[in-house]
Amino acid sequence: MSGLLQDRAAVVTGGAQGLGEAICERLAREGCDLILADIQAPAAEAAAGRIAAATGRRVTAMAVDVTNEDHVRALFDRAVESFGRVDVAVANAAILIAEPIAEADAKKWRAVMDVNLFGNFLTFKHACRVMKPRKSGAIIQINSKSGKKGSAANSAYAASKFGGIGLVQSVALEMAPFGVRCNAICPGNLLDSPLWTDPDRGLFVQYLRAGKVPGAASIDDVRAAYVAQVPMRRGCAYEDVCNAVVFLASPQASYMTGQAINVTGGQEMR
Repeated sequence: MSGLLQDRAAVVTGGAQGLGEAICERLAREGCDLILADIQAPAAEAAAGRIAAATGRRVTAMAVDVTNEDHVRALFDRAVESFGRVDVAVANAAILIAEPIAEADAKKWRAVMDVNLFGNFLTFKHACRVMKPRKSGAIIQINSKSGKKGSAANSAYAASKFGGIGLVQSVALEMAPFGVRCNAICPGNLLDSPLWTDPDRGLFVQYLRAGKVPGAASIDDVRAAYVAQVPMRRGCAYEDVCNAVVFLASPQASYMTGQAINVTGGQEMR
């Protein structure tokens, strides 16, 4: 059965695990051939193999550091060589380092900005480069509810995500005459993802250590506090975000550009 994106060509950054891998798999199931880009080459190869086997689509892994313009240029050049075009570009690669502002490490703060904002700039630049001549394409940024509202002990991440929405709006205005749409998705907290649950670097551990949840004495306390903030009383799921990605990539969203769509269970409404 054909999907909403049958025979489209896509590029996804940060696609080797977690939400990025889920996005790649969903795009493939909807009919896309794609390049799965990630800085972690072995993980990218493994994820691409799994997705190709499950969907029957062409899924190619590529080692890419989104802060390196040569890497990003080569990514989009390879997509054009492989598929003849790029119809969908998803800027998903991101990092998060949680530290109180008075104790924040300047190098780590800058690293978050480099990946999350400068990396998006490079991805958008080269997506636009290959989409503009064809006068067609959908660029999708995976942002965050932290792009709409500041986040304690998360200044670098929130700043990068606020800046990301400004980038999306600016690109949308510039590229609208060329038929290229640019939108952002602002997910809520993916509480069951490795981003949160990793026992060493996950956000539950980071936030507990940073004292982000007053009075929290355990990871369970942190989780309960975050669930309580959501009117729908659950965390965001990969499927929730993937549904929005497919919609924005499809002709159903042909009159939408410059938007930052909340997928937060009602936690963010602006």
